[in-house]
Parts: sequence; C-alpha cells; structure tokens
Amino acid sequence: MAAFLAFAALLCLIVLAALLRPLWRDARGVALGIGAVTLLSAGLLYQLLGTPQALDPAVRQAPRTLEEAVVQLKAALARDPQQAEGWMLLGQAYQRMDDATNARDAFAKAAALAPANADILVEAAQSRALADANHVFDAQALAWLDAALKANPGHQRARWFLGVAQRQSGRNAEAAATWEPLLAQIDAATTASLRKEIDAARAQAGLPPLPQAAQPAAQTALLSVKVTLNPALAARVRLRPDATVFVIARQAGGPPMPVAAQKHAASELPFTAELGDADSPMPTLKLSQAREVELVARLSASGEANRQDGDLESKPVRVTLPVGKPVELVIGAE
Repeated sequence: MAAFLAFAALLCLIVLAALLRPLWRDARGVALGIGAVTLLSAGLLYQLLGTPQALDPAVRQAPRTLEEAVVQLKAALARDPQQAEGWMLLGQAYQRMDDATNARDAFAKAAALAPANADILVEAAQSRALADANHVFDAQALAWLDAALKANPGHQRARWFLGVAQRQSGRNAEAAATWEPLLAQIDAATTASLRKEIDAARAQAGLPPLPQAAQPAAQTALLSVKVTLNPALAARVRLRPDATVFVIARQAGGPPMPVAAQKHAASELPFTAELGDADSPMPTLKLSQAREVELVARLSASGEANRQDGDLESKPVRVTLPVGKPVELVIGAE
C-alpha cells in the first residue's frame, strides 16, 4: 500500500509540474499553493470515496474458512452497513457456526434494511426463535412474519412459522386457519403431515377435524443411508437402553434445520435408513427440494434430538441428489 501511495503522489507531482510550469517563473507562491491544495484534495477524496483497504493483501485474499469469511464480511459491513444482503449472508454464516445470538442480530439488521423482503423477514423471525432458550417466536418475530405474508401472501415458510407462533401462544384456531391455505400449495406426501398438525390444532381449539381427503400414494425413498458404529468404539462403549441414533440430512450450505431426519434405537445398529419427504420435520422444507445435502448420524446417550455433550457423531458426508447407492456413515470413525 505504501508503494502505491508513493507512486500516486509522484504521478500527481509530475502532472502538476507540467500544468503549473507557466506560473513558476512569475508566481511561484501561487503555483506552490495550487499544487499543495490539489494534492491534499486528491488525498482526502480518495480517503472518503476510494477503497484504500482493497490494497490490503488480507482483504484481497479469498477466505479459506468460514471464520475468515465472517471476518471479511464484518469488515465490508463496517465500511458500508447499508447492505441488507451482506447482513443476511453474515447471519447465514453464523448459523453454520451454530452461533444463534450473532445470527439473530445480523438477520435483524438485514430486516431493518429490507422491510419488504419476505425471505429476509422470515430468516430474521426464524433466527430470533432459534436464539430463544425455548425456541419461541416473540412479538418482534410475529411482526416480521406478518410483514412477510403481506409482502408475499404465497410465502410458504412465512405461513408455516406464523402458524407455529400462533400455536405457541395458544391461538390454535388461528394456527389451523393460517396453515390451511398451504394444503393447496404442497404435494400429497407433505399434505399428510400438515393435515395432522392442522387437525391437532383444531382439536385443541374444540373444532372438528378437516374432512377426510384421499390418502397419498406410498412414498419412494429418495436417499438410502447405512449407519454403523466404529467396531473399536463398540467394544469399549456400553450403550444405555434409551440411547438413540438420529440420521439427519441438511441442505449443504443452507440453514441448520434438517430437510429429513429419522430416529432409531441404538440397539438397531447397524441399520439402513430410507429417507424421503415424509421424514421432513417441516412441511415446507423437504428433501426433494434439495440438490445437495449433508448427512450425519448422531448417537445420543440421552435420547434428545438437540446435540448434547458426550454425543458421538459420524463425519459429515455431502452428496448430490439423486444418489444411486447407499451412503455409509460410521459413528465414531477416526
């Protein structure tokens, strides 16, 4: 950077010398004053409007890790904090790092800058719930979801999360009414699980279930996963009777919410899990919608779905759908 500034200053001096030469003989003071003001003005304009930080090799180098990408994103946003997309990217990076608090704050800034962008508003609401100890959608998250649906009435995730928030607050009839329009937007495989949620909400509100609909055709598995336990580990680890294995598929580079998940007793090991759209925890986020997924198998001694200290996992395996053969996951592999 110093070399660049020195070269720029020399170039300016050469140009000024050529331009001010006629004044040098009769008005040296005027020529020197004009030259000094011009150089100072150029420097100030470059500092205010230029990008001197772009000369820093650390800035020009592509990030090699997610942590380095976060550092560069934060630096870019410090220079120009009015970038809604930049704050959204930062929030997604924090989600991948399991930093729910910073993800919530980044998405909140994105929502403030783009109050009519339904996608950003939904991400902000979801991240706020994920950062809450009880995963509750609070008043601010509800306001964002309402705004998202006003901006895009057909936004499926906004409608789904709004119904979840309404159920959390005991407004079961409203939740059922919020979810019902989704039945016309989703496929038959997802409709079955959504109808169960709607009927459960209606029952708690004292309402009859929805009229029976035709049963969807049997689902075809989209992904086969073979799960085993490292033999060396199996020889020295004694599993509790309630130990559980969770097989999880997430969108590669996407949000931490699974697109498919299955729960198996640890006593079933080794086993093969056939994953499909019916295994999605969320009706609006399905395995068939993903092009690339990251697979992991987690052995939970407590039986809890959320990761706990002492849980064992397989190494993540990233695959592109469709996959022609079973994907092998080994829990505790070194």
